[in-house]
Amino acid sequence: MGQRPADIGFASAPEGLTLRPLNRTRPHQGTLPELETALDAFLRSLEGKNRARTTQIAYQTDLHQFFRWLHENNDTAQQPSDVERADVSEYLTSLGHAGVSGVTRARKLSSIREYFRYLEIEELIGRSPTTGIETPKKERRLRTFLLPDEYSRMLSLAGANPRDYGVLQVFLQTGVRVSELCALRLTDLDLVGQSVRVRGKGNVEREIQLEKKVIAAIRNHLLLRPDTHDEHLFLNRYGEPIGERGVRKLVVKYRTLAGITKKVSCHSLRHTFATYKAERGVSPFQLQQWMGHANLNTTQIYVHMGQQNAKKVMENTSL
Repeated sequence: MGQRPADIGFASAPEGLTLRPLNRTRPHQGTLPELETALDAFLRSLEGKNRARTTQIAYQTDLHQFFRWLHENNDTAQQPSDVERADVSEYLTSLGHAGVSGVTRARKLSSIREYFRYLEIEELIGRSPTTGIETPKKERRLRTFLLPDEYSRMLSLAGANPRDYGVLQVFLQTGVRVSELCALRLTDLDLVGQSVRVRGKGNVEREIQLEKKVIAAIRNHLLLRPDTHDEHLFLNRYGEPIGERGVRKLVVKYRTLAGITKKVSCHSLRHTFATYKAERGVSPFQLQQWMGHANLNTTQIYVHMGQQNAKKVMENTSL
């Protein structure tokens, strides 16, 4: 039916995608906006809710892909009110046939739901076509984390570069997200009080305590940090704030140099932090605060992993 798996199967927003300028004309109540016009209004509503820029981009990407599929498979669907439940169901089926994972299909359905929910609230449609559609089952994703000898090799290799060493230590000793690391500013640091202020999802701030190794790494980095008016903690070679792509390339570089064959990302370093803290008995409530999880159930995954490892250790050390 003209499906293009390469187009509809993105697992995340393409690298470098930015939100296009929004049409500031709001659809009037009672009118029937085109799909794209309604999308503009929906994205503005996310701005009003202070949703993260990356979240807005993800919604825009998912919905553009759905609209493209609609145009290719149902040319009568020009307005939101034209979209039927069968359209959404068939789209999800096409994604499955294209080999898109259940996790990704669930996220794309969530984007479509939020879009039509907004239109329902604004009374621009009578009923959402996503009503009654079950969320695709998510596969359980294995959380990759580094063993002590693995992250020790990466740190050792980065030791000659204070900035790179500092980046790895901040990941491993605080468990921050890559976006949070890139956003860190000098004013967020309190090296005397041994803490750092982190702005997480939804611009919610949290405080993370710093231990001696990461404080020493940050101090060494600051000694050689370029003299610039920019307040960001980590800069690129041009003296500008280092971007997420640059940090990801940095992690891949040291993973490769360390001879680590398993896939390791910035998020793997975050998982490493959480896994070892849980193993050593850190309470889920404290871990939730450090990680910036909105839901305690997300944190409980690491607690369960720690308990499973503890059982294995007990068996292996049986008297």
